[in-house]
Amino acid sequence: MQKIAISIVFCCLFWLSCSTTQPISLPTAIPVDNIGNIIQDYEALGQQINEEFAAPWPNLSEEKFKKELAEYTKILARLEQIEDSQLADADKINHNLLSLVLKDKIYRLGFESHLFPLNSEGGFLAGVVYGLQNQRVSNDEGFEKFKNKLTTLPAYFQTRMYQMQVGQTKGKSSPKLVVENCIKLIDGVLNTPKEELFFLNAVKGQPERTTAVLEILDAKILPAYREFRAFLAYEYLAKAPEKVGIAGITDGKTYYEQRVKFFTTFDISPKEVFDIGQAEVKRIRTEMQLIIEELGFEGSFADFLVFLRTDPQFYPKTPKALLQQAAWITIEMQGKLPQYFGKLPRLPLTVTPVPAALAPNYTGGRYSPGSYARKKAGEYWVNTYKLESRPYYVLPALSLHEGVPGHHLQMMLAAEMENIPKFRQRTYLSAFGEGWGLYSEYLGKEAGMYKTPYEDFGRLTYEMWRACRLVVDPGMHYMDWTREKAVQFMSENTALSLHEVNTEIDRYIGWPAQAVSYKIGELKIRELRKLAEVELGSKFDLAAFHDKILENGSVPLSTLEAIIQQYIIVEKAKN
Repeated sequence: MQKIAISIVFCCLFWLSCSTTQPISLPTAIPVDNIGNIIQDYEALGQQINEEFAAPWPNLSEEKFKKELAEYTKILARLEQIEDSQLADADKINHNLLSLVLKDKIYRLGFESHLFPLNSEGGFLAGVVYGLQNQRVSNDEGFEKFKNKLTTLPAYFQTRMYQMQVGQTKGKSSPKLVVENCIKLIDGVLNTPKEELFFLNAVKGQPERTTAVLEILDAKILPAYREFRAFLAYEYLAKAPEKVGIAGITDGKTYYEQRVKFFTTFDISPKEVFDIGQAEVKRIRTEMQLIIEELGFEGSFADFLVFLRTDPQFYPKTPKALLQQAAWITIEMQGKLPQYFGKLPRLPLTVTPVPAALAPNYTGGRYSPGSYARKKAGEYWVNTYKLESRPYYVLPALSLHEGVPGHHLQMMLAAEMENIPKFRQRTYLSAFGEGWGLYSEYLGKEAGMYKTPYEDFGRLTYEMWRACRLVVDPGMHYMDWTREKAVQFMSENTALSLHEVNTEIDRYIGWPAQAVSYKIGELKIRELRKLAEVELGSKFDLAAFHDKILENGSVPLSTLEAIIQQYIIVEKAKN
């Protein structure tokens, strides 16, 4: 760079000394590096690494990890040379989000989090289900690629086993509880008739190809599952930590502190999260008690929870009944959306059951994003497993969160954004996305979506559930709480079924700090709405506010705060 600059100056001085025309001023130096260059290089790097280390399954080579760590570190160093206050608004968002993403990638690569790849829902095992269950084969070329993916699955399992062994030598291992849940997940695959396994979805209605896939299952895939199960049960489990919290592994407390900051997108400590949770639990408990009194229920808070968990009137008799009710709630809310939003996504939303291979350890519902490229509608997944644990009274809140106006609006509007870097479209921040989902449950009360006091109590149960997360997650991962203590705290403060309480606690154990993002994000969005309402008064437009919240996709909460503050200034200035 120095040699280039000297050459430019020399040439300019030489030209000036020879010229007989009017002297001209030297041009102002143009920065060689800028935010656009950095983003372009970051996205090109991701594509280059994907092409260089292309594989049917995630490439887990040490060479790839080392290259990623070195290259991402260089890009972050360049990014930190740019002062974001000097950037245009759009580039400020790009800068702040890319900084967060890069720092997280670099930290996780340095910590080697790939050495403990399991969670209570299966971790990479669930990833196999996600990667195959929706595939469809329509020609010979596609079938060959699909067969290659199937035949290389055993080698992928072998790599995972090796890295998990390395992880245990470094004191980085999943806890026994997570391992035991994964063994059950594998048993679910092995105990299912092979003709019904998700591996065959891609060739449904194609007899010859179905026969070929069944042969691969017998020869390669099912033996690989048996081998991995044996590894977990007879080797890995014996060395796995008894403690459920991440603090039980090498440098686990430091790891948890970083995960809290990443998932909340705030510089906040686990203790601060815990204290916010305690305050929210107290507030919500007061509101719940008012509903119990409104219903004239005679008995304690604990008695009311037992009533909700055991009375048959609150539970569906068939999977179809649960799906139909979820679909009706979704359709009703879709009809109300124009009152609350100026812009709606083009892609439709459907309601489907959670895949059977995942359902036993899965949450009550989840959103599966749609895709314009793959012509796939957004899917609100409803868990129809163990119907006695799926109460109707929480279904409105669940549907608003996972469907509309929750994740479907947020994710599909983000997918429609134009003239933004690709990494912005691919990035999902839990504090923003899950915060919006929880805010959507709150918005449902204004929209009249909770028809009975029981459903309103269900809404508060979901809000309490997220508040309890702020307590039990740092409790287990940072403050040495046992699983039993966390289950007791959650079951005493929410009307979630005991099955859901247990599956939720297990999810937090396998995914440290993600659970705290929901409530922190929702509190910030509600705080910003209140600020806008107060500052704008009669100028406040709720639909316009919601559009402003969603128009930039997933952003850090500090960035969202700056966006709304600027929005308030602009709206105030209007006549």
